[in-house]
Amino acid sequence: MMKNWLAAGAVALTAGMTSTIAQAQTTTVPGEQVGLAVGAPLPEGIYAINTFTYRRPDAGPSALTPGASADTAVNIPLLVWSTPLVPLGGRIELLVAAPTVFAFTRNPAGVANKDISINVGTFVAGVWAFDLGGGFGASLLGGVYLNELNGDRGSLYSGTFNAAGRPIGTPVLPQLSSNTYRFGVAGSYTADGWNITANLTANIYDSPGRFGGPVGAAIGPLVLSDALNLDLTATKTFGNFEIGAVGYGTYNFDIGPNSAAAGNRGRFALGGLVGYDFKVFKVQAYVAHDVVTGAQYVAANNRVRDNYSTDGWIRFIVPLYSAAPAPSPIPAPLVRKY
Repeated sequence: MMKNWLAAGAVALTAGMTSTIAQAQTTTVPGEQVGLAVGAPLPEGIYAINTFTYRRPDAGPSALTPGASADTAVNIPLLVWSTPLVPLGGRIELLVAAPTVFAFTRNPAGVANKDISINVGTFVAGVWAFDLGGGFGASLLGGVYLNELNGDRGSLYSGTFNAAGRPIGTPVLPQLSSNTYRFGVAGSYTADGWNITANLTANIYDSPGRFGGPVGAAIGPLVLSDALNLDLTATKTFGNFEIGAVGYGTYNFDIGPNSAAAGNRGRFALGGLVGYDFKVFKVQAYVAHDVVTGAQYVAANNRVRDNYSTDGWIRFIVPLYSAAPAPSPIPAPLVRKY
């Protein structure tokens, strides 16, 4: 059962979104797949999976760097169909998701506050997962975030105009100015209640990206950095309980002054995970804190400091339909000749 839950979640979180430049520019949320046996094939069926993450940076509301103290959250509802197709022995799995991003400014009294939510465009993908035997599995993922269908989502209109009469806006989610093409490769070991998984994810962009509409025209083209995410898991199950360690991070290739990831090479976080299998659904929760970060902010004493963050996650995995197992063959009668 636990291996099935791990596999069910393996394709669950292929649809996350970051929500500020300070969170680095990658579209796929770093850490969205930890705790999941991403390399293991999923049993045939249909699964509903939801994950929610809330992130708080160390920078307080008094930080002098705009946006450095904003809390961010992402909710990712996902529907997964693990098909009966197994070409060359690998299971084909199809998924669709529509994430929502939230940002909370935490500005002190006297400073304008703007809490926002953005419905991110549809993510569609396919997974080709193989059971290699002996508890080992491997998978390949290909998909696309259809960000360009969002129109001008991801930019925020201030309600004012500049001297030339053009609307003033800011790219809250610059990565939504382009479709994001996602590719992933993963390997898992799931024997004896273990989940030891490594997953590498690439985000590729059409750069420069543009938002539509007058606000997008005023913002102009946005340089987007291709990125790599690494998610690592090492957990063990004890009955219905699961416990272990997780680690995850992202690496931005273009951190030049014109990039949406300007000055931010990426981050890496470490933490712990607990889970419980209620049989009809599975719950996982994990918390991680940055040990390395490229995000920075200006403190009240005008000193530049690294802006470490803490992430909290909760995930629900609910099977909606499972294919009936193939009937066992009727054993032939045992005949002895004396």
